[in-house]
Amino acid sequence: MKRKISTLLVAATAAVTQTALACTGITLTAKDSTHILARTIEWGGSDLNSQYIVVPRGYTQQSYIPGGQNGMQFTAKYGYVGFAVEQKEFIAEGLNEAGLSAGLFYFPNYGKYETYKPAEKNRSIADLQLVPWLLGQCTTVDEVKEAVSKIHVVAIDPRASTVHWRFSDKSGRQIVLEIIDEKPVFYENTLGVLTNSPDFKWQLTNLNNYVNLFPGSAPAQNLGAAKLQPFGAGSGFLGLPGDVTPPSRFVRAAFYQATAPQQETAQETVLQCFQILNNFDIPTGVEFPAGHVPANIPSATQWTSATDIKNRKIYYRTMHNSAIRCFDLTNIDFGRTRYQAVPLDTVKQQPITTIKIK
Repeated sequence: MKRKISTLLVAATAAVTQTALACTGITLTAKDSTHILARTIEWGGSDLNSQYIVVPRGYTQQSYIPGGQNGMQFTAKYGYVGFAVEQKEFIAEGLNEAGLSAGLFYFPNYGKYETYKPAEKNRSIADLQLVPWLLGQCTTVDEVKEAVSKIHVVAIDPRASTVHWRFSDKSGRQIVLEIIDEKPVFYENTLGVLTNSPDFKWQLTNLNNYVNLFPGSAPAQNLGAAKLQPFGAGSGFLGLPGDVTPPSRFVRAAFYQATAPQQETAQETVLQCFQILNNFDIPTGVEFPAGHVPANIPSATQWTSATDIKNRKIYYRTMHNSAIRCFDLTNIDFGRTRYQAVPLDTVKQQPITTIKIK
């Protein structure tokens, strides 16, 4: 167990100093009232070797805790599908058969988990395993809040980055969980956007710095004898931050989401989410000093997902393959299927089709 986990700890620890971990989450609602939660996950330091995980009802897992010991044991009451990073136990985004969506977003330098107490090992769970535990146990965000109050979330290694979480259920209600000064803090996320640090409350306050932005074009005006007019469309968003820091991504995501035309159907909205999140793909070269990019990967944005809670579907595409793939949970018998952990890409190469002209 200690050997398997070492790679992730190195990656997570490096992220604190290199600022190479990032995530951007948005939420759109179709005209038929279907809520779609979408997000990216980034890590420019190496290929995360992400997998899709299918967990049947009755599957039992055990949490990692500090020192490589076994922590809390948990058995899934509900089946779910998730996307794991680095190793199969660490699910970063998922959806269960009851319509609960859960995901983690990195949150360096702001969160602080409880100090691990050996006497509480049977009620202690690693932060990177909170998503699979809750997907297997809960159906609503209220059940999530109650469940979290009964356990202790701990770090496997204190050098690693902390995370915060986003949860939503079939009602459309969405919450954010942050553990601050060893205590869980929940926020109602009516905006539907989430990135990384600073904390969620600060990110909402920071939006007030962009009260001057509006969709469309700014009107022409006179500045003394000079006539000023926009160079092109979209000048109402002049001043929208374009860098890849979490506060700037939060602002961009909020404005792109708020101004997106509402689509008729769930599937159209899913495709719209992927289009919007194209704007948040992070090239590997911007995160590291020139000549010091540590990994030969096509993008720091390793995968993007979208979750249709109402219709129990979860979609994804990756840095290796832009084709959108889908799991329909209504077609999975979670009482009979087996546990599965499968790479998101069997071939790590963007497919190219040559068009033949006769």
